[in-house]
Amino acid sequence: MVNQRHIEICVVSIIKWCKTMVSMEVAFGAALAFGLGAIGTGWAQSRIGSAGAGTIAEKPELTGIVIVLEAIPETMVILGFVIAAMMIIM
Repeated sequence: MVNQRHIEICVVSIIKWCKTMVSMEVAFGAALAFGLGAIGTGWAQSRIGSAGAGTIAEKPELTGIVIVLEAIPETMVILGFVIAAMMIIM
């Protein structure tokens, strides 16, 4: 026979399972926020780096500008990290 205690145990188990799933979804979302930002940054820096190498070879005085342009996409990784940290903390 199923009594009230068995039903309570089942409900508590389901609630714990749902809380675990939510935290797993949050972790997956945080991983996507950080990972996709890092992939996008790597892709952008590869394009900028190769173009920058050609530019520096032809005009060495543009080295500072190329370095700045190479650093700009890095903000995507930083933003992805901040968003991931906020998702996990909150």
